[in-house]
Amino acid sequence: MIPALDDILDRLHVVALPMRVRFRGITTREVALIDGPQGWGEFGAFPEYGPDEAAHWLAAAIESAYRQAPPPRRDRIPINATVPAVAPNQVPDVLQRFPGATTAKVKVAEPGQTLADDVARVNAVRALIPTVRVDANGGWTVAQAIQAAHALTADGPVEYLEQPCRTVEELAELRHGIDVPIAADESIRKADDPLKVVRAHAADIAVLKVAPLGGVSMMLDIAGQIDIPVVVSSALDSAVGIGIGLTAAAALPDLRHACGLGTGSLFVDDVAEPITPVDGYLPVAAVSPDPARLQALAAPPERRQWWIDRVRACHRILG
Repeated sequence: MIPALDDILDRLHVVALPMRVRFRGITTREVALIDGPQGWGEFGAFPEYGPDEAAHWLAAAIESAYRQAPPPRRDRIPINATVPAVAPNQVPDVLQRFPGATTAKVKVAEPGQTLADDVARVNAVRALIPTVRVDANGGWTVAQAIQAAHALTADGPVEYLEQPCRTVEELAELRHGIDVPIAADESIRKADDPLKVVRAHAADIAVLKVAPLGGVSMMLDIAGQIDIPVVVSSALDSAVGIGIGLTAAAALPDLRHACGLGTGSLFVDDVAEPITPVDGYLPVAAVSPDPARLQALAAPPERRQWWIDRVRACHRILG
């Protein structure tokens, strides 16, 4: 059952989190948090997403706020460092925020940048972190991805290319043309059929994000239907969303790779005291925002109303 709209709105907090660097083209991350009877939920669908897509994110927030979390199988989760599309000389400062991390995910294929920029950034990371994976967010054609794969591995291995091309068909074609493993992200979380990419043998690794998939239970269900390794990642979540992602990762039967759940370090301030990784791991624990932080980070009234209107639109779809 979907909770009544009025009950959700009575429990809603909208916050605006300042970011250290531009990420996904933004410097402030807005999310709506729900203080539910079973814990906190996070609704943070990106502003450009329409109601049909954003409704999955609201379903995930409702699940975390109103339903009991699954039992954990582990009490800590290995995480990767996340390196935005920064200049090479900024890489050491970024990596300092991920103490003990032995894996780094590097953003590539940024609009306005070149493959040479990507290679320089990856090499700067590789000098400090032993395992490097890259994320292109579907920014390459097959031909460009083949060229990038050769360039990015010229000076060392890459664990995998995350969503190098947009479509499942392109990923399948690319997978047969290069030796570097391919991970699917958008081809799962933005697809009408999230299992299509696996059936098409178009990926070696599945990157699963709780909120876009509709919640922890849906993510675990998808993970149980595929035969490739899973990496749980955040969707630029607040501390609340990161806690939910850690809960999901902790419930997986098998976890072979570091997860992309260290993005809290991208924020200047957050709704809860940041948890510093220890030896590259984050502890599994539910997160409750600090009331003083909720107040200090509250979004302006007009932005709060924008999120309320959005919750209403998505709630109608879920209902």
